[in-house]
This record gives sequence, structure tokens and C-alpha cells, in this order.
Amino acid sequence: GSFPELVSPLASLPGEFVLDGEIVAWQNGRALPFAILQQRLGRKKIAAAHQRAAPLAYVAFDVLYANSELIIDKLLNERSLMLSSIFAAPRLPASEAASQAGQLSFFAESPTPPAEVLRAPVAQADSAEDLDRLFDLARQRGNEGLMIKDLESPYTPGRRGGAWLKLKRELATLDVVVTAAEFGHGKRASVLSDYTFAVRDQADADRLLNIGKAYSGLTDVEIAELTKFFLEHTVTDEGFRRQVEPLIVLEVAFNSVMKSDRYESGFALRFPRIVRWRRDKLPADIDTLAALTSIFEREHRS
Repeated sequence: GSFPELVSPLASLPGEFVLDGEIVAWQNGRALPFAILQQRLGRKKIAAAHQRAAPLAYVAFDVLYANSELIIDKLLNERSLMLSSIFAAPRLPASEAASQAGQLSFFAESPTPPAEVLRAPVAQADSAEDLDRLFDLARQRGNEGLMIKDLESPYTPGRRGGAWLKLKRELATLDVVVTAAEFGHGKRASVLSDYTFAVRDQADADRLLNIGKAYSGLTDVEIAELTKFFLEHTVTDEGFRRQVEPLIVLEVAFNSVMKSDRYESGFALRFPRIVRWRRDKLPADIDTLAALTSIFEREHRS
């Protein structure tokens, strides 16, 4: 229901099949930041203004069922040929596609401008240099990185395994200070392992602005040491979560910066992870909101 304009272009693909793909915000042949798509998620009704602000594409990666056959056990190179054939086939005329889409008309109360339906670009790499080149091209298209797949791999639902590898590179790192700590889950349920962190407001040295939360990157020994420290330096005990004195500095890496209403800073880091505990730095040494804003502007200019 959040994406009514995809109904007609999907219905224009002839045949019956199940695709594996992703809906992305898309404009001028380029993926837009996830934060733009996020504005449309969870809305009961999509207005024309939302569609203009976040134009869509459905990008297909794989095909799981075609020609009345489940094909997840076929090799990737066979499935890739079948996926190419689906996109090479002539699209159904608009009237016929509209008739097909009529079965799904509950998605939209009125006609909407169509979105794009695309096959994800694929290329073969034979060296590290090839991967570097393809990665740069992917970033220029607005993608976060590459999926590297063994041509002889089946489709394994629910997990990638060693045959599919995700390749990303960190956008940058920031030095931040921990403002809150939460108990983890599973084997970490008894330790404070999830950390909310902040940068400093350059206009007010005493004002800290949260920008994200991370829970990976530290060793079990470091987490145990920090748990003891945070229990002793709790400002507010909220049960599963504790606001703590801003004394611990971490270096965090991330893949992207998003505009966000979740934090007072107006930003949130996408896929943050802890690089290291900066025992050599004081809270006064952390990065400022101006540094984060500069990274955001540089990322979105590219």
C-alpha cells in the first residue's frame, strides 16, 4: 500500500514468476538515499506530494519461480539467464497491464504515475582491480556497495552463506561520546553492550547531540569493563537502559548519514559500528555536529 505506482509496471511484465528484489527511491538513473524512501514507509495513504518527493523503482536481483517451476535450486548463472529473459520480453500494453493490475487495485484509490521496474546491473570480475572499478561505478549509481555471488550457487532462502558476499566500504569515522547504555540480548543480556552516542554542538561546547547507536566492534573483555564503568557512572536508571555520564569516547564507522527526526541533532548514522575505544581521548576531543554536517553534504553532492 505504500507503493501504489509499482502495481501497473509490475503487471506489465508478461508471465508468472516470483522475483527477489528491492524497492528504492530512484531518480535520473540513480538510487537516492534510503532516508528518502523511509519517508513513505508506514503511511496509510500516499499523497501525490509523497510520490514526487520519493519517486520509485523496483530493482530485481534474482528469480525464484518461473514457468510454473520453483527454481531456487538451479545455479545462479541459469537463474540469471531466466531473469534476463523476463526483462527482455515485450511489456504488456498499458490497457492489458491495467486489467492485470485491477486485481490489486486495493493498493490505490486513484491512478498514480508509474514507477520503474529494472533488472539490477551485473558484471563479472576477475581481479581485485575489477572489483575496485565496479565498486566505484556502484557508488556513482547511488548504491551502497556490491553483492559478490558465485555463479554456481543456488538460492538459499534466509541466508547468504559463503557463496554470496556483501562488499561495502565505510564512508568515514567519527569520535563520539557515549550518552546511554543498554543491556544486550542473548549472551549479552547481563552486560551493557548497546551504546547511544553523541557529537558536540560546535555553538555550545556543553551541549551533546545524539546521532546513533552501535553494539558491535568491541571485545567481550572491553564490554565487561565498560559495563562496570557505566553502572558506576549512571545518571538515570531506566531499567534496561541507563543514561550515563558522557566520559567514554568511541571511534565509530558508518556507511551513510541520514536526515532523521529521531535525534535532536537532525541526523542518524546508517550501519554504525565501533572501530575502537579511544582511551587516549577526552570528551572534549570528540567531533562536532559541523563535522557530521560536512560529511552529509559531501556524500549527497556525490
